[in-house]
Amino acid sequence: MAKLTYTFLASLDGYINDADGKFDWAVPDEDVLADINRTERNVGTFLYGRTMYEMMIGWETDPQAAEQSPGSAEFAEIWQSKEKIVFSRTLKSVSTRNTRIERTFDPERVRAMKDAATQDLNISGADIAASAWRADLIDDCHLYLAPILVGGGHRLFPEGIHRPLELINEHQFSNGMVHLHYRVKREAARAVRSA
Repeated sequence: MAKLTYTFLASLDGYINDADGKFDWAVPDEDVLADINRTERNVGTFLYGRTMYEMMIGWETDPQAAEQSPGSAEFAEIWQSKEKIVFSRTLKSVSTRNTRIERTFDPERVRAMKDAATQDLNISGADIAASAWRADLIDDCHLYLAPILVGGGHRLFPEGIHRPLELINEHQFSNGMVHLHYRVKREAARAVRSA
């Protein structure tokens, strides 16, 4: 069975953007991007909400995105080659290859996708990921924390979620960012919910 992984760049105080909606403080340098590329290479399918998908389409539709650096070119190549599913009730069409729209986020359907997949799935977008957290679908987290406190904005994790996590790996980059790889401890999580 494939894993569903939640990957995000965030501030140290747990926000994916600040109160003004900006996230330029989390732009990865080449070392961080190389690490992201290493983890994303193992993904077979990306799951997005509409907002996150619309932020990501430039990796296929804007040639300048890939031209920023060798790591950016590699990420664009990885991203374009993967299957993408956008969960949206309002999006009329998609502008990238290997992409389809699902009108609702059905936890059982996503669970079946995990069971059938030969490569891991990745979910991005705080709102759609909140639905996956609530349905207990997420297995791993790859968090890239920027050395900044932004004091508010869109939270990395939804309110009301309690999950025990096991630290699998950690890595500090020269720019001060830290990559933390956590796995959800399933047996401990079931015990917490049944208590």
